[in-house]
Parts: sequence; C-alpha cells; structure tokens
Amino acid sequence: MVNSIKQEQARKSQELQSQLSQCNNALENSEELLEFATRSLDIKEPEEFSKAARQIKDRVTMASAFRLSLKPKVSDNMTHLMVDFSQERQMLQTLKFLPVPKAPEIDPVECLVADNSVTVAWRMPEEDNKIDHFVLEYRKTNFDGLPRVKDERCWEVIDNIKGTEYTLSGLKFDSKYMNFRVRACNKAVAGEYSDPVTLETKALNFNLDNSSSHLNLRVEDTCVEWDPTGGKGQEKVKGKENKGSGHVTSLKKHTRSGTPSPKRTSVGSRPPAVRGSRDRFTGESYTVLGDTAIENGQHYWEVKAQKDCKSYSVGVAYKTLGKFDQLGKTNTSWCIHVNNWLQNTFAAKHNNKVKALDVTVPERIGVFCDFDGGLLSFYDANSKQLLYSFKTKFTQPVLPGFMVWCGGLSLSTGMQVPSAVRTLQKSENGMTGSASSLNTVPQ
Repeated sequence: MVNSIKQEQARKSQELQSQLSQCNNALENSEELLEFATRSLDIKEPEEFSKAARQIKDRVTMASAFRLSLKPKVSDNMTHLMVDFSQERQMLQTLKFLPVPKAPEIDPVECLVADNSVTVAWRMPEEDNKIDHFVLEYRKTNFDGLPRVKDERCWEVIDNIKGTEYTLSGLKFDSKYMNFRVRACNKAVAGEYSDPVTLETKALNFNLDNSSSHLNLRVEDTCVEWDPTGGKGQEKVKGKENKGSGHVTSLKKHTRSGTPSPKRTSVGSRPPAVRGSRDRFTGESYTVLGDTAIENGQHYWEVKAQKDCKSYSVGVAYKTLGKFDQLGKTNTSWCIHVNNWLQNTFAAKHNNKVKALDVTVPERIGVFCDFDGGLLSFYDANSKQLLYSFKTKFTQPVLPGFMVWCGGLSLSTGMQVPSAVRTLQKSENGMTGSASSLNTVPQ
C-alpha cells in the first residue's frame, strides 16, 4: 500500500512538472509576440501595418499557448487507493477477551501419598468454563516449614492436565517433603499459581558402606558385585609389591579407600546411632552393610540379583556382627539365602538355623522391617507374595545386610512401605511362625 501511494505521488508530480514546463515555454513565446505587436504599433505605412497585422494573427493562431489548458492534468484525489476495513472493524468490535483465570486451591485432605506415588487434587474458587487445562509443578525439599519461594531445587513441570487431580507415580522418595503448586490456563493466558502445599514423603534412604565391606566386593552406592581379584590386589598394595603393575592400576579403578563413608542420619527420632570404625569383613563373609541404622518405625527396600549370581543373602544385622560372621549364622543377623551353585536352595537363616522355603525365588525381593513390632518379612517385590517372616525383638539398631558371591546385587531405596504389604501385615498379625526355631529373641 505504501509503495503504491509513493508511485502514484511520483507519477502525479511528474505530470504536473511537465505541464508547468509547457506553460513556461508558452509564456516565453507569448512575450516575444507581444514585443513584436508593440513595435508594429509604430508603423506609419498602412500597407506595412497590414502586413504586420497578418503576421501577428498567424503567430497567435500557431502559438502553443493557444492550445494549452491551464487546468491541472492530475488531482489530489486518492480514493482509488483506499482499502475497505469495514469487515475487520466489525470483527474487532465483536471480540470478547477472556479473563485471567483465578488461582486454584489445592486441598491437602484430598491429596494422597502412597506406594511411592503422590496424588494431588485441587479445585477452582469459582466455576470457570473457560479453563482449558492446568499446569502442575513440584519439587523435592528437606525444609519442613512453609514452602519457600526460592529453594535449592528447581520446579518440575507437568503441562496440559485436563482434570482437577493428577498422580505422580514411580517416584523415589529421597527427600523428606515435596512442594506442589498448580495454575489454570485458558486459550489466551495462564493464571496465578495456587498457594504451594507441602506433603511428607519420608522413606528409608541408604547406600552401601564400602568402608567395611569385604575386599572381594566392589561397592558403589546401591550396587555390589563380587570381585575375586579384589582382596589379592589390595594385599599387594599393602605390601608395596609390584609397584606400577597392572594389579595396582586395576586397584585404582576398582578397590575402595579405607576412609569411612560420610556419616548418614539414622532412621528415627532419637540421636543417630554412629557405627564408628570397624574391621572389614573377611574370610568367607562376603558381606556389606548399609550405612544407615534403623532404630524405630517401619521401612521397606528391594533387592535384585544378577541372573548369573551363584549365591547371595538379604537381611538385617546388628552393627556388632563380627568380621568373620556370615549373615544368618549368628544370633545378631536374620536373612534369606539363595544358592544357585551345585544345588539350588532357598532358605531363611538365623542363629545358624535354616528353614527351607518351598517357593520360587523371585526376580526382586522386597524387605519389610518393623523395628518396633520386631518383624522382618520378605516378599516377592512384584506380586507382593509373602516369602517368609521373622518374629523377634530387636534390642539394638539394625543395619541392612547383604552377602554376594559370584555375582552382584542392586538396591532400590527411598521406597515407602507398599499398601499391599501393610494389608498383608495386618492380616498376618503374627500368624507367620513358619519356623518357630528361627523366631528367637537374641539376648
């Protein structure tokens, strides 16, 4: 449009300039003719005067000014370049703007934390049929006060939620709490955030203590693997033998420092139970313990063995477990043991007593420890089938314990006690004395 107007302006200006030039030329010619007519008035001879008059007549008739029009060839009228905006004007006048949605309200009573899932429910303060979807944001925190605007962790976003509740599943509860906030969105704009709410997500979190594990075990946080060269390599380092050898290079990569792992908070309201330094497990006790003591409450974790693992045990033990002691062979440890070498066996063990279990070894084993109730139960982690339960009385804090030979184990921590396990525990209620000889109270 602008280019068209500029082109039209240039064309009209050129036309007017051309017309003006023609008029100027005609005016100059007219001045010469007037001078000639003025001189002719001084002629006395009638014949000469008549001749001059005929010349003036011919020149006036043939002059360009005689044929010129003084009316401009162009005008300032631009109507042919105008655009009809009447339809657009009508559309703009009929527009209705959406209001900004109000902040939703999260109802903590309707929120549910169970089975490592969190269901968040909210409602609008007043009905708004223009709402298109909701945006839910959450973050983990260990701060137990009112939710802070700034925290050490960023908000995670879940967009395009059509309903007024949402369930986050498969979470690892590695923090004490989680903050949640939500806002409503229509087709035009997102509204303000709701007031954030804090939900408790406590669960047992622990790593494996590589400072006291057997030298033939390669330990990394929540994984342990049997390493037949680990002990021999460490002995060579201690004896300063074969300096620069391949064994020493391998040790730098695979063996662990004797420096104790960082202190962890024990589970419970009482002061943490500090393990203190202890000797490494040795001999045939291919054992590693968790780095967090359990001294009250109910807790749950899961263990998965490698497919080719020949022998392993899963259970709990007092921190006083001797460095030569194997899980289940003393009165300070309880476990279930899986043996896939020479012959396949699956048994519960405590105080050197064994109870064979006539069930299939599951892919994952769930461990439930009710410290105050004196109950240690093992489950098929997938089906939640009860494998075995020890009924005892714990007189000291216990540590998760693991033994592995020719294979490896991986742990899953930060888990709540599953609802199915809680239900089974209520229905069981002490009816699991499948081996009364194992359900003893250590002194």
